[in-house]
Amino acid sequence: MVDWRFVGFERASAFANMGLDEAILVSRAAGVVPNTVRLYGWTPSAISIGRFQKLEQEVYLDKCRELGVDVIRRVSGGGTVFHDSEGEVTYCIVARLSDLGTSDVSRVYSKVYSGIAEALQLLGVKSDFNPGNAKNCPNLTVRGKKISGSSQANRGGCVLQHGTLLLRKDLKRMFTLLRVPWAKTCLEVVGVAEKKITSLEDELGWVPSTSAVCDALRKGFEKAFGAEFSDSKLASDELALAEKLRRERYSTDSWNRGGKIGF
Repeated sequence: MVDWRFVGFERASAFANMGLDEAILVSRAAGVVPNTVRLYGWTPSAISIGRFQKLEQEVYLDKCRELGVDVIRRVSGGGTVFHDSEGEVTYCIVARLSDLGTSDVSRVYSKVYSGIAEALQLLGVKSDFNPGNAKNCPNLTVRGKKISGSSQANRGGCVLQHGTLLLRKDLKRMFTLLRVPWAKTCLEVVGVAEKKITSLEDELGWVPSTSAVCDALRKGFEKAFGAEFSDSKLASDELALAEKLRRERYSTDSWNRGGKIGF
């Protein structure tokens, strides 16, 4: 059986979180750590943009500064995401592709989402896999509304997939911060988004505890990967690399505004 480790839920800044995710990917590609599932939250709330997006086209930076919301560029692709500090659980999965039994990106998404679907089932919510299209990454929906999205990066035969599971949503706050070119007002976007985005609170009528959601995700991923996870902390070398990435890449304007490596 392939070894997997499980790093339990902790909250950190956007800059620390992205440094940690990439450090795990680098370490797994080097073969010095096992496949990993990490669960985490964001403090303060943040917006992440995809690796190849243009920051000024996606975000109202002045409003983010005013409201104390961090803005960061991910190493993964995909679109812009608002990460509410209390409204989601974020997961990071790093694994060698050969251990997942495929090098096909769509099949990796499908396998990961099968774990999240299992977690949702344990929480009392039935979901469906949406394979996405040329403009949108695959995602998970409930009654046709998105509840979980993610994006990927690859290195050295390994994949990093990180994404969100929405506990609750605050669309007005979200679209006060995100630019939507076609909309004339924030409320216009909210009206459309209400029909496209859902959360556990919307589906259940209440919000499960973070610990209950994390426990369900662990069980779901164990089933998806056919593994029994070992509780673990990140290695000292990973933490040192994560801090270097936080300081020299993810906290810099050269990276967040221009996508320049800065490391």
